[in-house]
Amino acid sequence: MKGNFSKYIIVGAGLSGLTSAYKLSNKGETSFTVIESRDRIGGRIVTRDRIDYGATWFQTHHQEVIALLDELGVEKYHQYNKGKSVLVYSTMAPEHYFENDPNTPSAYRIKGNSQALIQALAKPVLDKIQVSTSVSSITETEDGVRVETDKGIFYSEKVIVTIPPKIATRISFSPELPVEVGTVMDKTHTWMSNAIKVGLTFKEPFWRNKNFSGMVIGQVGAVTELYDHNDSENQHYALMGFVNEGLRDTSAENRKQRILDYLSKYLGAEILDYLTYEEKDWSQDWHTSCETIKSVYMSPSYGNTVFDKNYMNGKLRFSGAETSPIHGGYMDGAIYSGIKTIEKL
Repeated sequence: MKGNFSKYIIVGAGLSGLTSAYKLSNKGETSFTVIESRDRIGGRIVTRDRIDYGATWFQTHHQEVIALLDELGVEKYHQYNKGKSVLVYSTMAPEHYFENDPNTPSAYRIKGNSQALIQALAKPVLDKIQVSTSVSSITETEDGVRVETDKGIFYSEKVIVTIPPKIATRISFSPELPVEVGTVMDKTHTWMSNAIKVGLTFKEPFWRNKNFSGMVIGQVGAVTELYDHNDSENQHYALMGFVNEGLRDTSAENRKQRILDYLSKYLGAEILDYLTYEEKDWSQDWHTSCETIKSVYMSPSYGNTVFDKNYMNGKLRFSGAETSPIHGGYMDGAIYSGIKTIEKL
């Protein structure tokens, strides 16, 4: 066999790709390589200063996440939602305060942040992952697949492409994929590609001390959603949420000022006593987004049937959050897709 050969190549070290790698390893398979274009693993799961700027929550019906966390020994806990929450629904009317039903379970978060799941998945397969390596072409050969990258050529029997379908259109496929597949790939919205997240840390959880939940839902204004983001031990105090995309085109200084003004109006002037302030604009992340991003305010359609088929005579499969017919766009969908892809190899 040629050099740089492994039985399987997985393109992308996000949640789906790492789930597939983990499942291959569990089956006793050792001949596989994970190729990742970023200089880190995790894809759209990224944690900085204990704040999740990508995938964060999951619900009780997301059984794939729950089962995988249990298998890996990673703990979960409920999103804090006690106290008053704020709904800002009009510039012409005062804010509305409401409290969540304490008997209704809130969403889950991962103890140690979402990166804890990534680290646990990657631990047994770290030696199989090659980061900072971009795939430019995938070509079917007589006995397998040729994967060309900016760090050399790799060969395998089969390849699994786990990056978002719209991003995967940057790869040259030979023979070309059916026209309808390329069309669906190009039209499939990439989850998080248009989002701006903001995270702030504090010396004290002042909002809790004032009987606020930390939740702000803004139908108008600088911040569309904000949540308590303290750690599971309640020793690291933070707020995290989503910024109105209309602020993307203003300067960083102006955007920050408008965000702080908005939050201080509804949570109190203590917001200005932050320790750290950081934003993550996913539209600026070339590995996730592109020039033609558009905002999607209703749940986009995921799990198109074209992604459930093999291509290149069974040598190429697609996987990932956007390809999953179950809970597409969520962590649960990425995990489901990663597991099912290995079962169908």
